[in-house]
Amino acid sequence: MKQVLHAKLSLYVGAIIWAGAVLAESPPVTGGTIYTCTDASGRRITADRPIATCVDREQRVLGNTGVELRRVAPTLTEQERNAQDAKRRQELAEHQRLREERSRERAMLLRYPNQGVHDAARGEAIAQVNDVVAVAQSRLTELKARRRKLDTEMEFYQKDPKKAPASLRRQIKENDESQDEQLRFLKQQDEEKQRINQRFDVELQQLRKLWGQAQTSSSN
Repeated sequence: MKQVLHAKLSLYVGAIIWAGAVLAESPPVTGGTIYTCTDASGRRITADRPIATCVDREQRVLGNTGVELRRVAPTLTEQERNAQDAKRRQELAEHQRLREERSRERAMLLRYPNQGVHDAARGEAIAQVNDVVAVAQSRLTELKARRRKLDTEMEFYQKDPKKAPASLRRQIKENDESQDEQLRFLKQQDEEKQRINQRFDVELQQLRKLWGQAQTSSSN
C-alpha cells in the first residue's frame, strides 16, 4: 500500500514540476485569448495579444480551455505582398483564360458536331469570297475593254500624243488607276482565302481532338 501511495505522490510531484517549467518558459497570460508561437531561436512564447517577435511566422490563437480558435498568418513585407498580389492576379487571369477556352470549345462542338459540317462551313466561306472575286474580275474585264477603245482613239495621235485631247488622256489615266485598284483588291481576296483556310485548318486540328474526347466520354 505504501508503494502505491509513493508512486502516486511521485507522479503528482512530477506533474507540478513540469507545469512550473512550462509557466516559467513564457510570461503569464491573462484574458480570454492566448497567442502562442515559436520564435526564430526556438523559444515558445505566449501572450494575450499578437506577438511582435513572431510577425514573420504563423501564430496560434487559443481559447481559455487551450482549444485552438484560429491561426494568424505571418505579416508580409511590402515586397512579399506585391509578389503575392501579382501571383494571385496571374492565377485569376489563368483561371479566366481556361474558362473562356472551355466555353469556346463547347461552342465549337455545338457548331461543328462532325467534320462534314465543318467542311461545309469552310466551303461556304470560300464561296462567299469567290463571289466577290467574280464581281471584281468582271469589273476588270470591263476596264480592259474600255482601255482598248481608248487606245484605238489614241492611235490618231501616235506621232504626237501631246496633241491628244485632255479628256482622252484623263480617261486613260483613270482607267489605269481603276485597273490597278481592282488588281490590288483581287490580291487581297486571295490573301483572305488563305486566311480562311488557315483558320479552318487550325479549327479542324482542335475539333479532331475534341471529337475524340467526346467519343471517349460517351463510350465510357
